[in-house]
Amino acid sequence: MQNVIERKNIKNIDFNCDLAQSFGIYKNSSEYELLDYVSSVNIACGFHAGDPIAIKEALLAAKNNNVVVGAHIGYDDIQGFGYRPMDLEEDELEALVMYQVGALMTFAKAYNMEIEHVRPHGALYRKAMEDIETSRIIAKAIKKCSQWLVYYGAAGKNLSQIAEEENIQVAHEVHLEKIYDEDGNIVFSAKDLENTDISISRLKDLLHNSRVTNNAGGKTIVEADTIHFSNKLSNAKDLIIAANEIVSPLPYNYKNAMESGWVN
Repeated sequence: MQNVIERKNIKNIDFNCDLAQSFGIYKNSSEYELLDYVSSVNIACGFHAGDPIAIKEALLAAKNNNVVVGAHIGYDDIQGFGYRPMDLEEDELEALVMYQVGALMTFAKAYNMEIEHVRPHGALYRKAMEDIETSRIIAKAIKKCSQWLVYYGAAGKNLSQIAEEENIQVAHEVHLEKIYDEDGNIVFSAKDLENTDISISRLKDLLHNSRVTNNAGGKTIVEADTIHFSNKLSNAKDLIIAANEIVSPLPYNYKNAMESGWVN
């Protein structure tokens, strides 16, 4: 009865996680533990992580689990796992995005699949959140690959502005373990929270009230279309299982179609 009550009057939302974050002899053995509990996955495309075998395995696993596939793009930085900032010219960044998205699109088609979104990784994700012109270059490059792709990015006014100005679908992403400031931006210097009970409390507040707790001790209203679950957290599996008991995740496009009345 409690779960039924908690599910009433809450918004639908997508859960996503990363896959293919291996390379050569380095294998990320924990990432598939989250696959059964998400509605979409972001597959590394070979720059920050992901070799051809890892990508193939991730695509087929996603297909077997009937979850939506997206390209997880990052800086060309295998050694630093894409966490080191890079200063690129506009044409370099555009080419970097298109190269990775195009590679995964072609790979997916070999298995009769389509990718539906693009999500930046690591230092590129952070720079896109903080610098609107970087986000604009990413958005334009995504559109050159396909006008139907959804741009997954950190929730905030910059992403909303890019959506309007560049006429691209965006999915505002929230993290249950991250610390946010009063403007609703991630505080990347803060340590991630690894407490399942607190994160689930945050999830309920997000679903019912569209709010995140900020570092000033208050609440900030945010737009949320998807929640990212990281396998780097010590409580990653416990958290995502508990989250599924609160709400059944739906892929971004399916959620929108359902809310519009196109599907039941």
